[in-house]
Amino acid sequence: LADIPVPNNVTEALEDSKWKAMNEEMRALQNNGTWELMPLPHGKKIVGCRWIYIVKLKADGSIERYKARLVANG
Repeated sequence: LADIPVPNNVTEALEDSKWKAMNEEMRALQNNGTWELMPLPHGKKIVGCRWIYIVKLKADGSIERYKARLVANG
């Protein structure tokens, strides 16, 4: 597992075709209507987000898939 490179940021993930999971996650969030853009109410703060990258392994240690999740930050 230590030999499998995991991106440290969005730019690194976008440069590597193995991390197309990030695009799939964004598509799923949009298709599910996860959020709706609206004006920020007075006195409220924006909640940030960040990407989490995970390499899922099979029982034998081989790579099953590359997983990316967008999570709230803050």
